[in-house]
Amino acid sequence: MRICLVSETWSPDINGVAHTLGRISQELLARGVTLDLVRPRPAAASAPAADGMATELRVRGLSIPGYKEVRIGMPAGRLMRRQWQTTRPDAVYVATEGPLGWSALRAAERLGIPVVSGWHTNFDHYCSDYGVAWMAPLVRQRLRRFHNRCAATLVPTHQQAKDLTAKGFERVSVMARGIEGDQFTPDKRDQALRDRWGVGPHQPVALYVGRLAPEKNLSLLRDTFHDMQEARPDLRIVIVGDGPGKANLQKALPDALFTGFIDKADLQVHYASADLFVFPSLSETWGNVVLEAMASGLAVVAYRHAAGAELISHDRNGISIDADDASAFRESAARLSGEQARYARLGRAARERALTYRWPVIAQTFLDAHQTARESRHGLTNPASV
Repeated sequence: MRICLVSETWSPDINGVAHTLGRISQELLARGVTLDLVRPRPAAASAPAADGMATELRVRGLSIPGYKEVRIGMPAGRLMRRQWQTTRPDAVYVATEGPLGWSALRAAERLGIPVVSGWHTNFDHYCSDYGVAWMAPLVRQRLRRFHNRCAATLVPTHQQAKDLTAKGFERVSVMARGIEGDQFTPDKRDQALRDRWGVGPHQPVALYVGRLAPEKNLSLLRDTFHDMQEARPDLRIVIVGDGPGKANLQKALPDALFTGFIDKADLQVHYASADLFVFPSLSETWGNVVLEAMASGLAVVAYRHAAGAELISHDRNGISIDADDASAFRESAARLSGEQARYARLGRAARERALTYRWPVIAQTFLDAHQTARESRHGLTNPASV
């Protein structure tokens, strides 16, 4: 089978979309699936070609203001039609619903190629985070039009599938995310790293990993860490990531260690060398970091949302808080920071739960969706125009 992936982000970009597509691609290539890739031209002209792709079409892209590392692909329908007429894929997977994604959908419809789409980002939720909440209904309407023209839309959680279906989205299926349990593991705990952090063997470390941006609920992260430090004065805070909110967070948490972005190998050691993971975001569609933290044996405090809702059973393998109950979130995290036996127990159970999410199973779900789309030929039977 031949599948063309259309995405505005790809490795070495550091985000959930790039990570998910990279892991699924590895699994599909191992099964003999032929993959093509369409993506924006990287900012660095010398960026190497994506591994394993039969063809790679790079199109014009623009960086997002404030996020120079994030690029939006410009429409490239003519280029894609020309390529697909030469090397026709059995199906097209569109990961992002920007200008590039829309042009890919139209090009595939013109050629009768079925399209499967992914729901990787809650763009309508971002409207509130960036002060334009009035735009959310318009964004949601536009997203619904896009996804309902596809043979299937793959979402990470059952709750999201239910919510989108209730909002008029059609043909929604669940494709979770996986974890490399041999890479994200408590076995990588490193006392030498903890020594550099200035903590002893029994001193707790609270970790956050993610982009430092408004949609990540940084104000609650700040307040939660303050409460945890009051409850446990010897608590060490480690924050991995970068973004426009970093400077303000550094001022608010002067004792915290900010690492910036780090590579995957170092990240695995950072996870394993911490004890608690705090994740207050409500903008995620999944949240790979929650699964990574759980696989690494950390007690996770998260909202009952996205991966937090799918993975965490409250007080069995983590702490799960009702969405938007900020007081309960802060109180629960502060209390847990002082209960070493409890957070150790939750961390052990968290790893057991995380290891049930394996990439080979996820990749098979992805492949099945595209095989079904090819067989149903939805792209031929239900064309639409803008």
